[in-house]
Amino acid sequence: MSSQDGSPNDSAKRLPWYAEGVRFACQPDCGKCCTRHGEYDYVYLEREDVARLASHFDMPVKTFRAKWTKRDDGHTVLKMDGPACPFLEGARCAVYEARPRQCGSFPFWPENLKSRDGWEELAAFCPGVGEGNFVPLSAIRDQLRGRPSS
Repeated sequence: MSSQDGSPNDSAKRLPWYAEGVRFACQPDCGKCCTRHGEYDYVYLEREDVARLASHFDMPVKTFRAKWTKRDDGHTVLKMDGPACPFLEGARCAVYEARPRQCGSFPFWPENLKSRDGWEELAAFCPGVGEGNFVPLSAIRDQLRGRPSS
């Protein structure tokens, strides 16, 4: 599709660098995305995440919040007092079925997809980058929107 002057439509020009898809596959017993790397170590929790995790531990939401969360700049975040997520046991997630949406959408976060260089830098600690089948643009966009891909 083109505009009146014959130039390509803006949406066609603005395809992201990952428009052809990227290779990614979580690696068995890795857990590296759950460990501290750099100064940033926030796991943001949505209301649904808190309810799901509280149910997983068979405790009231209020009790879960008091034990496992704190507030940061108006957001509920998981307390990260150690070198890794408190729910990481060895290299496995102890709450995998109830894990926060943010965890389930890794590595398809805006900051990781900002540029091809950023994606390649991610490979320095994430062995799943560049592995497995191609993840198509539609699945990446679903992850960015917070919807699991089918």
